[in-house]
Amino acid sequence: MVTGRISFVGAGPGAADLITLRGAKRIAEADIVVWTASLVTPECVQEHARSDAELIDSSRLTHEQAVEIFRRAERDKLNVARVHSGDPSLWGGVQEQHDAAARMNVEVEIVPGVPAFSAAAAAIGRELTVPEVTQSLVLTRLEGAKTAMPDGETVREFAKHGSTMALFLSAARTSQLVEELRAGGYPDDTPVLVAYKVTWPDELLVRSTLGELEADCKKHKLWRHTLFIIGKGLNAGGGRSHSYHSGQFHSYRKPDREARRPLRAERSVRRVDAPREKPGIDAPREKSGESQRVDTPSAKPAESDSGKLKESDAAWWAVRDWQESARGAARFGANRTISIREADESQSQLFGADEAGDPEPAAPQPESSPSSGAAATRTTAKTGTARKPANAAKSSAAKRKAPAKPNSGKSKQTAKRKPPAKPDDQSE
Repeated sequence: MVTGRISFVGAGPGAADLITLRGAKRIAEADIVVWTASLVTPECVQEHARSDAELIDSSRLTHEQAVEIFRRAERDKLNVARVHSGDPSLWGGVQEQHDAAARMNVEVEIVPGVPAFSAAAAAIGRELTVPEVTQSLVLTRLEGAKTAMPDGETVREFAKHGSTMALFLSAARTSQLVEELRAGGYPDDTPVLVAYKVTWPDELLVRSTLGELEADCKKHKLWRHTLFIIGKGLNAGGGRSHSYHSGQFHSYRKPDREARRPLRAERSVRRVDAPREKPGIDAPREKSGESQRVDTPSAKPAESDSGKLKESDAAWWAVRDWQESARGAARFGANRTISIREADESQSQLFGADEAGDPEPAAPQPESSPSSGAAATRTTAKTGTARKPANAAKSSAAKRKAPAKPNSGKSKQTAKRKPPAKPDDQSE
């Protein structure tokens, strides 16, 4: 039986209101909060932690001492929030702690946080993956520090790609960083964003270039808590994203045919101009994929008949209470129309509102002689004829739910013996 919980919480880049809702909840539920005061703002803990919670500054702890806190949580059935700056998955030293806690009889989880590079890009109003400029982002650090870098993972090698780079833990050796970036192919006019303690009260953002980076860092005395984002995407406008282009389509939106034509022509030109290593293999594959994408939206839409309902519309109607069921209904035969009253019984919960007033199915007819059965049939027919003008929907529903006919063999035997009528037959 699990006796406690250890949560590794990402506190975000610094601002107390940038922590996730789950992260704030875990801090509020914690009996012990372990956090680094130099990397996480005090407000992030003060605004969410309980007044009786035990607060421990992790900057004074070793790994072994942190594990002892986890063992205490296991023994005393406590909740521990181990708070990391940014996102725990990036240079947080969380893996060895997580593995040690996972071997204990406690619940272990990692709560993601907002990384610093995302907050820095948001602070200057830039997208890091600009269409037609760069669609890749490299997260790395300068080699040569206390933690060894694997072979092949050097700033110089990454710079050869020419994509956007976010460099952590490198401000103390800015001159070496500039040399590596130049050797990798970045020109001196490449834009660089210098972000110091982003979202903190003393945040500093400097727009620089590779040629001026070293001088700017010395000018502002930046050597800790500093992040560099470098790449031509910081200044370039780029092309328009096709995600919301009126000529683009996806599962929830159909394209505008007039806007679709120039968009397809643009893509055709781009495919012709783009270099290909194996055109004989790649070209037919893209052509086939394009035809499939075009044929899908050109299908004739379902008619808006009052008696018909597209399954996707039914899913939208019921999404409030049965979101997962509705999504499944939308995926199953999205272009097929179904009758509202002939819906699959497995999806009957989607139509509960319409059938709430339907009568309950009639009781099964008892076994009887042919004469009594014929009389019952005549009575039912007369009743159905009389009710149909009053409520046709109820009559049709009753017909669909009519019971199966009794076994003919049993009826013949009953006719030979001619027993007295049962109480149910008399009432019928």
